[in-house]
Amino acid sequence: MEVVRILTVALFLALHGTQTLSVDDGSLAVDYYKESCPLVEDIVRRGVETAVFKDPRMAASLLRLHFHDCFVMGCDASVLLDSEGSLVSEKQAGPNLNSLRGFEVIDEIKYLLEEACPSTVSCADILAIAARDAVVHQGGPGWDVSKGRRDSVKASFNGANEFIPAPNSSLESLIANFQQHGLDVGDLVALSGSHTMGKARCFSFRQRVYDVSTQHHDPYKRYTTFRRILRSICPESGKDNEIAPLDFTTPARFDNHYYLNILQGEGLLGSDNVLVTQDHEGELIGQVWAYASNQKLFFDAFAKSIVKMGNINVLTGNEGEIRKNCRFLNS
Repeated sequence: MEVVRILTVALFLALHGTQTLSVDDGSLAVDYYKESCPLVEDIVRRGVETAVFKDPRMAASLLRLHFHDCFVMGCDASVLLDSEGSLVSEKQAGPNLNSLRGFEVIDEIKYLLEEACPSTVSCADILAIAARDAVVHQGGPGWDVSKGRRDSVKASFNGANEFIPAPNSSLESLIANFQQHGLDVGDLVALSGSHTMGKARCFSFRQRVYDVSTQHHDPYKRYTTFRRILRSICPESGKDNEIAPLDFTTPARFDNHYYLNILQGEGLLGSDNVLVTQDHEGELIGQVWAYASNQKLFFDAFAKSIVKMGNINVLTGNEGEIRKNCRFLNS
């Protein structure tokens, strides 16, 4: 009934002439669709709520889609494109293959938006709004999403392999990776907190579990039991697609437990734990302790950093296009 109500109101607005194009000055704006698609936020939120109700893990998947999109060529929905002709999909790249989820959710939201506001709302904006709504739905902070992004007419398979941080990345490589996208160490620590919800495949954390060189850095043996649990889920070989929660305490909730976990040596991925174990200059540890102690401080920092991330190399004005189907180019 809610979807019907939304579409009915949208049809009424269209018939009465209020569905005009936004002024296109090449910049993003929170109210970009105020006249052209006033129900965009409602439609995306309902789509996210429905998807997460069916599968709570989907909240983390939608947030991850936005991240993987922005880190390859910018926040332009290139990650949503399927392979077609000479275009090779980013979905086939190592960090994404059999790992990224949520494409069908975006498809459904896009379908409803095309019914309400044809050729108006970009897939890139849908990803940005859906990521925010997924976080809010699971108890996290909200933030204003500026809109007006346009969709890329190309994808970068090689870029996806190069720029998506690996789960066993060193702290040095993580810092360099984020700096390439205009994000600093503060953004790295804040955005890493997104690993407070969701799950990861055995393939992603096996090295962290069985690497003997990492087993002697904790004189208090704080994660001996934790490592034993992970080994019961992920054997030394096989079962690559077995999954474990990134946060064993509150796996479906967006909170600050991620920072408590890594301070205890219980981050699931190697790239989580390096924020503490490889911070030899003490540049990050203070921020980790602050977020572990103050959830509101973390929420405020996360919202600020993800807004910054959402502005990476966006296409605006006459660049790109507004795809009618997020999986394919218009022509």
